[in-house]
Amino acid sequence: MILATVSAVAVAVILLGFPLAFLGAQLVKDNELRELQIRATNIARAVEGRLGREDPVTPDVLEPYVGGEGRLGAYIEVVLPTGERVTAGEEVEGRRQMVGALGSSSNTLVYVYVPYWDLYLRSVQIIMLVVVAAVVALGASILVAIWQANRLSAPLLYLAASAEQIGSGQVRPRVEPSGVEEIDLVAAELVRSSDRLAQRLAVERQFSSDASHQLRTPLTALTMRIEEMALAAPDNEEIQEEARVSLEQVERLVTVVDDLLARTRRALGGNNEAVRLADIVNQQVEEWGPTFEALDRELVVDVDPATMVLATPGGLAQVLATLVENSLKHGGGTTTVRSRASGTSGAVVIEVSDEGPGVPDELAPHIFEREVTSGAGTGLGLALARDLAAADGGRLELSQRRPPVFSLFLSGVPKSLDPSVVLPVGSVVSSGWSRRRRPPT
Repeated sequence: MILATVSAVAVAVILLGFPLAFLGAQLVKDNELRELQIRATNIARAVEGRLGREDPVTPDVLEPYVGGEGRLGAYIEVVLPTGERVTAGEEVEGRRQMVGALGSSSNTLVYVYVPYWDLYLRSVQIIMLVVVAAVVALGASILVAIWQANRLSAPLLYLAASAEQIGSGQVRPRVEPSGVEEIDLVAAELVRSSDRLAQRLAVERQFSSDASHQLRTPLTALTMRIEEMALAAPDNEEIQEEARVSLEQVERLVTVVDDLLARTRRALGGNNEAVRLADIVNQQVEEWGPTFEALDRELVVDVDPATMVLATPGGLAQVLATLVENSLKHGGGTTTVRSRASGTSGAVVIEVSDEGPGVPDELAPHIFEREVTSGAGTGLGLALARDLAAADGGRLELSQRRPPVFSLFLSGVPKSLDPSVVLPVGSVVSSGWSRRRRPPT
């Protein structure tokens, strides 16, 4: 675009500007010569008038015609009918331009001389003026071309970044209007495609979550049942051997399920998106609030509505649900879910705490290990929650034992991903005959 605009202006300058410059220079030269001719004719008439009145012709009579404001300085020579010569002005040395006139009623000759280079300079000034105008026009065309190219390239670069986000798993990019109708149409189609992709990935995530719940629960129950059967007949070696073999088979099946779910999470990995934390937390309040009220307990939320984190909505919701459920089962008093910034790195910490007795010292080092439980549960909830947090690039830790505080560390949304920084909000171009512009927001 820059090359095309500058080339068009350059062609216009070459085809129109330069011929105009030479024509202007020639016109200036002709005007100056015409002015000298008029000056010589006027001198001849003045001299003849004085001769007719028998007045003397002196240099003082010729002095007013030597020069003046805006006129070239000239050397004037008058040859009277008697052969006498009268001059005025400084004699021109070197190359000069001469204009002459002859008296109408006498043989008076008038010669007007001007320096050739003074006359040439007047013509060159016009050429230089046109050259300066051409340079200004080229400079203005470059600035306009750069502005227009940036106006078109910036939204295109943003579309490329949005497409790259979709390819890397960021399936819900924010696309702001650019003010260019054709680019906005492409952006709208990109958003629709990302929505369809998000729906498909959401179905896959839901399937993974359902499979995790539907497969782990019966396997855990089966393990507990086999262990109970083995404990019921401690002296029967045949039953003990069958129980051992069955537990090994169940354990292998649990390992296969874990591998399949891990592969699913890896296949869906990189799907983190900008999630409004308050939406996920409020969803947990709606689900668990009635249960807390029924047990005469309170669920308090202290989350900034503007806080955004990079995570998968389903995984983050499951982690918070696990922490809230554990607080409901094992904790006491008020359960608080709060968020705060972590240092200057842009990370966000989500803390879930209650007023219960806390985590026993012997259980705390192993609380995130599988099958480690306080006695009520399967021991898989916190282990799965830590895996889900790690899949989102975060980590889940027990920050405090008494009272218990579980901390979920997640990455915040950097400013470089904010569309208002990458691409300022532009105006909307209507597709109708009359194009209206919306004022910037």
